[in-house]
Amino acid sequence: MSKLKELKSELSVELDSILKYWSEHTVDNQNGGFIGQIDFNDHLIAYAEKGSVLNARILWSFSASYQFTKNEEHKKIATRAFEFLSKHFYDAEFGGLFWSINADKTPKDTKNQIYALAFAIYGLSEYYVISKEEKALKIAINLYLQIERHSYDSINGGYLEAFTREWKPIADLRLSEKDANEKKTMNTHLHIVEAYANLLKVWKNKKLQNVIVALLQTIEKHFINTETGHLRLFFNEEWIEKPDVISYGHDIEAAWLLMQCAEISEDKNLITNYKKHAIQMAEVTQEGLDADGGLWYELDSENNELIAEKHWWVQAEALIGFYNAYQLTDNEKYLDLVLKNWDFIKKHILDKENGEWFWGVYRDYTLIEKDKAGFWKCPYHNSRACLELIQRIKD
Repeated sequence: MSKLKELKSELSVELDSILKYWSEHTVDNQNGGFIGQIDFNDHLIAYAEKGSVLNARILWSFSASYQFTKNEEHKKIATRAFEFLSKHFYDAEFGGLFWSINADKTPKDTKNQIYALAFAIYGLSEYYVISKEEKALKIAINLYLQIERHSYDSINGGYLEAFTREWKPIADLRLSEKDANEKKTMNTHLHIVEAYANLLKVWKNKKLQNVIVALLQTIEKHFINTETGHLRLFFNEEWIEKPDVISYGHDIEAAWLLMQCAEISEDKNLITNYKKHAIQMAEVTQEGLDADGGLWYELDSENNELIAEKHWWVQAEALIGFYNAYQLTDNEKYLDLVLKNWDFIKKHILDKENGEWFWGVYRDYTLIEKDKAGFWKCPYHNSRACLELIQRIKD
């Protein structure tokens, strides 16, 4: 068996394993929807708050996977995620999305974090593909319109991070505690365009297509540092950068994902440009590769200090980003990086006993003892890596 056929076969097995874990361990039969948190030791935190991003990512993962697996159980999980999101996270009164709800389904954090709205659009549009559920498409379109109405900066361009439930300004814009409290971020722009491109595939709207083109131009202008090939992460309203870390995971994720969005936009100039960006970003991401094939998390470039952790999602995006570069260039070195990274994942990231992927490892390969499932630990990155490569590797 060739290396690529073997890789494809192993990824198919791993996709089944990931989906099995989420199907068997995260369905919340007591409170509805999905368990809000499962800790490092696979203990269920029964009354943990439930995050909208996790729910939306489960919705996307099972909707996308069903198209490949044709497993009706996967479609059932997707439907469960859709129904829970539409009933309990979607804010019909103000047209937004609650960031989190309590285990009893009452709203907890009601802010409109645009990142979360984007993931809801991403999941809902993917669910529409397998269900043709008009309500899913309607909510996705409504969320898109709300982002355009409230988050788009008509003066300076780009999108603002967060608002109150009533769409008023909010003091704390941060996605997480580690982020800078700035009004415009690479991460949110990346996932808005990802969501919009997915919506365009099922809702052929010319205005939306034009918005995607403009958004990709904004990302190219402000977030991609063409001198270094790395991403700029944080800006204020007037596009004054607040220098931060080099995020190797985001670099390699953006490399392939933005190219895919450009292709969906059908803008020839953007397609050409983003293919070049994809290769450059894959090239510079190698700065963060360790000898074992694992990709480090971040570099504090100001102090030249490595954040010496290898996170699960960073490895998943490396698989796709380097394989994408291999497809673009036919350069075997990128394929070697994919195979070496997959070996690292198998050795250090897969939980062979309980299923799913560990959060990551430190420099000495001790495990990072963070959630197996939670606000940020989800089946999206790793199931998508499996799906992308399974579909890209031709028999």
